[in-house]
Formats: sequence, structure tokens, C-alpha cells
Amino acid sequence: MNKELHHIETMLQSVPNSTINHISLYYGIDLYFYTVNTDNFSVHHQKISHIMKINYCRKGRLICDMNNDNKIYLGSGDFSLHTLDVYCDSTLYFPTGNYEGLSLYIDFKKLLINPPELLEETGICHELFSNKFWHKGSFASFSGSTQTDAIFSAFYDCPEHLKLAYYKIKSIELLLYLSTIQTSNDCYLTEYRSEQIEIIRQVHDYLTDNIGKHITIEELSRQYLINPTTLKSVFKSVYGNSLASHIKEHRMELASKFLRETDLSIAQISKKVGYESQSKFTSVFKAYYKILPKEYRKNFIK
Repeated sequence: MNKELHHIETMLQSVPNSTINHISLYYGIDLYFYTVNTDNFSVHHQKISHIMKINYCRKGRLICDMNNDNKIYLGSGDFSLHTLDVYCDSTLYFPTGNYEGLSLYIDFKKLLINPPELLEETGICHELFSNKFWHKGSFASFSGSTQTDAIFSAFYDCPEHLKLAYYKIKSIELLLYLSTIQTSNDCYLTEYRSEQIEIIRQVHDYLTDNIGKHITIEELSRQYLINPTTLKSVFKSVYGNSLASHIKEHRMELASKFLRETDLSIAQISKKVGYESQSKFTSVFKAYYKILPKEYRKNFIK
């Protein structure tokens, strides 16, 4: 392990009521899992420009004040990238009092010497990330998407005896993904955009908790004090599809569960998932699953 990473690890382990778990994945790639139960703590270490840190917030909220007029705002599902030369004198704040996440440290000097086989001849290097993400500032932070959620969630939801294999594969997949994504001004997180995304997540939770109700964009706009156009745009950027399509997926998944696991009638199920008309529900279900609800249920009757 790089001696500076060892210093950082030792420093983080001293934070009260917190745990840290370190796994060395490759020569030059180190993974850390964090569980933090505090309001804030400070980070101090030497400037290192050739090591990149990828932060991922799984639960809670993180504000990183870099003491140079730069701040990173991360909510659940968000992630950021920066080198250790801009992170060397920072204060981390946890508004909810707790935080769970992970960090990947990428030492580009070591990768240049002995890259993992899957990264050979990919062109992944410090210059690639610098030109793509840091040409407008010292760090980049992004809201989670369907693709990144799938990558990061696998670090947590994998079989115990296969964890190391998953960690290695997913770290490579993440670097490959980041090297190919297209970036634009509106995909970067700012404090304002971070607050918008937090609202969108609240909207999402409200809708899924009330899946049987018909709730309009206008109602959500008034309830959460967000412009309807912004609501739809940010929702799509976070969850990968439109609000209507996303909620339809949830409704269909819940309907299929009811069909498999309960004796509720088709009419009852249609109302529970937000369709007053059974015929409308049947039509949507068939378009989604390519089979009628009644036939779907028969396939699961032993």
C-alpha cells in the first residue's frame, strides 16, 4: 500500500464510532468501505496528483469542504472523482450524522508500471481523466444513474465467497465506464443540483410508497416546490427514464409479485397498483410482459 494511503487509513480509523475496511485489489487499486457515525472530521495529508479517489455515497449525505472555495455535495447514489492534491486539507461534514460509502484509490503511476490485464492497451491513465473530468475544476461529482447504481451496488450485494472477485471486476468496469461516458455541463453536480436531486429522490420514494394512487406532475411540483419541467428533467437524469415509465415499471413489478404470491383478483391487483380500469391494467401488463395477467399467474401455479 502507498504510505500516504496508509496514513489516510490510520487517520480515518481514529474517527470515533466509525469503521473502515481496506481491500487491496490490484497493484495501484485500493478499495475502502466506510461506515461513519459522526457530524464531521478533518483530513490532512500530502498533496498527491497521481492518485485519483472515487467516492461513492451509499447512505446518508456527505459535504466535503476543501478549504479552497470548492465543495463536494453527495447524496445517496452520488459519486465524485478527484486527485489527492485537491483533497489534502479538507473537512468532511455528515448532515444526517451517519454515512455509508466506499472509495477507490487509483494510483496511475503504479497502473502504468503493472496494469491489470483487462486495462492493458485501454488508454486509461491520469491524462485521460484529467482531460475529461477536471479541465473545468479540481474535481467532478455526479448523480447516480441506472448504470452506476448497478456497478456500485454490486460492491455490496454479492455472495460472501465471491466478494473479492466482484470487487476486482466492478472496479475495472467502473474505470471503463468512466473512460467512455460523455460529459456535459448539466451532468455535473453543484450544490443547487445536489439539492434538486435530493428532492427527486424524495419524490421517487413518495411515488413508490403510494403506488396505488394517481399523482400528477402538477401535484408533485406544488408539494415539493420544484418546477414541473425541472422535475421531469432531473428525474430522468437520475433514474434513466421518464417519471411515467419508471413508475410503470414499479407498478408492473409489484403486479407480477401479487399475481405470483397472492390470491387477489385481477381487478383488485389493478387497483392496488394504480389502475382504476382492469382493462387498462391488462393492456399495460401484456405490453410489458408479453403475456396476459391471467396466463402469467397460471405459469406460477404448481
